[in-house]
Formats: sequence, structure tokens, C-alpha cells
Amino acid sequence: MRSREEVEATLHIAKLNPAELLPPVHCLSFSPRASPGECCLLQLEPGLCAALEAGHSLVIRGEKDEQAVLCSKDKTYDMKIADTSNMLLFIPGCKTPEQLLADQASCNIIHTQVAGFSNNYWELRKCRPKLKKLKKLLMENPYEGPDSEREKALTDSKYTMEDLLDRIQASEEEILHQLQVINACKIEGYWRVLEFDYEMKLLNHVTQLIDSESWSFSKVPLSICLQELGPLEPEEMIEHILLSYGMKYTDEDEVYFEMNADKICTATAQMLLQNAVKFNLAEFQEVWQQSVPEGLTTRLDQLKGLALLDRHSRPETIFLLKVEELPEDNQERFNRLFTIREKWTAADIAPYIQDLCAEKQTVAALLTKYARSSIQNGVKVYNSRRPIS
Repeated sequence: MRSREEVEATLHIAKLNPAELLPPVHCLSFSPRASPGECCLLQLEPGLCAALEAGHSLVIRGEKDEQAVLCSKDKTYDMKIADTSNMLLFIPGCKTPEQLLADQASCNIIHTQVAGFSNNYWELRKCRPKLKKLKKLLMENPYEGPDSEREKALTDSKYTMEDLLDRIQASEEEILHQLQVINACKIEGYWRVLEFDYEMKLLNHVTQLIDSESWSFSKVPLSICLQELGPLEPEEMIEHILLSYGMKYTDEDEVYFEMNADKICTATAQMLLQNAVKFNLAEFQEVWQQSVPEGLTTRLDQLKGLALLDRHSRPETIFLLKVEELPEDNQERFNRLFTIREKWTAADIAPYIQDLCAEKQTVAALLTKYARSSIQNGVKVYNSRRPIS
């Protein structure tokens, strides 16, 4: 145990003036159990710190072949180790200088044991949730209707929310939002996506009923839909397809749906394109317009992120290219796109990279980082910064 005289002698050797320092002195010694591997430090932004203090949890997610991420209830963070040149000491019950000065009863010399130490800490950086795997898992066993379900084995892949939280590197709110985006529904406690042909069958039932009843697409009554289509398909599936392709509202205590014309047109286009390698663009536009319900108008901008036009071929063509099936990693995504087409206009490539934009990042910034621009026939185009094998 050091005395005050020994402390002042040490300050003298270090050429420090005691008058310029606060009176309390910590005399540190290492606990016999102190080691660098015992503790880890995690640097938190104020919002995460407040969430922990309020009793909420932070969860580290990732399987053995994945880089770990940390998730709050609504955000996802990359975890990276940051080294520091200063050794960080863990001292239980350590008081700050302000606390010591406020404590009149505290002595000037405090003997403290160091419980652990570290030369690094975990640094968090907000990132995009890794949601590509979600659709892949649910597509292992898509829902094809009650008749098909009876024929399936009980062991076929099905996932509860707890199962998805164990496997998907995203927060619960981000997963729930993505489930809504991909039109998933809960069936007997498990999250499922509809098999596309079955989804189109349900949508066709609804649009045919709208046509036969001469309803407006902006006011489709739920009760009559269930009454008329209930004998054909489960009522929960009828309501699910209305929710997937429309917006629910109430008028005079009756529940109605305003159908989304763009979503219906897009789904119809996917149905037409999925069985063809390439489609003559003019012929496709004609067939597409004939295939959608009467009163709806098809437009090429409804196909952003779903199909790609080739204006340079003769005749012009169109083919299916779904953004959801492209790689999640930025560099891999650009590699795939530049393999499909060597040079892209900003308008063509934007729908296929928009989802890669981080917070406050723009498509233009992504293109600057991963592509090289040039002028071709008076139009700015982008090609890969690196050779594509």
C-alpha cells in the first residue's frame, strides 16, 4: 500500500506538479485472475445504451459461416474489432474525478484492483439487414393451397418467428417488414410464402369477381369476396391476397380494399415472362395489356427491378431479371450485373442497386464507387471498374 509521501515522490520523478492535479489518487494493482481474454468491450451509440438501460436486449446473430452482427429491436449493426494503443483497464466500482470530489468522505489515496484489461474493443456500424436468406428459407416449402398441404410430410421446412430470428441476421422489426414486402403470411403459427402459381390463381379469382360484379378497383368489399370465394379457397387466403394487392380501409362499418393497379400489372407481367428466356418487346406489351383486368393500364415503369429491356437488339426484347435474386453483397451484385450487360445507363441499373444504398447514400455514390462512366453515342453509361471473368 502506497503512502502519500510515496505518491508525491513518484510525481516528483515524473516531473508532475501535484498542484495541477486533483487530490484523489488511484493506486492500481492487478488481480491474480486478471487476464486479457476475460472481458470484451462494446462501444455503443447513445440510443443503444439507452435501450439497454431501459431493459431491452441486444442480440448477436450469425451462423458459423457468417460474419456476426448485433441487432436491437429495429436495427442491425456490423461488428468489427478496433485496436487501441492505450491499454483499457476494467476497474469495478471505479469513480470519476467528479464523483470523488463530490464525495467529501472519500480519502485521497484509493487502492484498487484491476479486474481485467484489453487492447481492443468491438465497434458497431449500422448496416443493411441481411434479408436475402429470408425468402430463400420460406421458398423451401411454399404454400400451394390446402389440397397440396395435405400431401406434404409433417417434417417439410416450416419456420416460426423464433426460427427466423435464429437464422436471419436482422432485427425483429426489419424481418417483419420484409415478410410484408414478400407477401408472406402466417399459417398455423408458421410464416409461409405462397407458391407463385397459387398466388396468381387467388388473384385471378378476385379480379374475375370484381369484373363480374362491376365493382370499382378502389372499393372491393371484403364480406362479399369471402362469401363468394370462400367455397373455392380458404377465407384467410382470400383476405391475404386482398391485403397483398390492396389497401384495407373501413367505410360505414364495412371493410373494403382499394386494389393496387401497379402491383396487379407487375404480377401479370411476371407470370408472362417467367416461362420465356426473351420476349419480343412489342409482342409482350400487347399480350400484357390483354392479360390484365379490364380498366387497368400497363406501363413499362411497373417492371422496375423485375425485367430488363434490350433496346439495342432487333427487334427490341425484354426478359425477366428480378432484383431479389441478385447477390446481397455490393461487389458481387455489380459483378453479376456487369456480367449480364457490359454497359448500363443510370436509369437501367438504378432499380437493381437501389436496395444497396446505405443510410443517406445515393445510387450516384454507389456508381462512383463500383463503376466507371463514359459517354457512348451521347449517353452516359457505366461499366465495371475491374475485369469481369
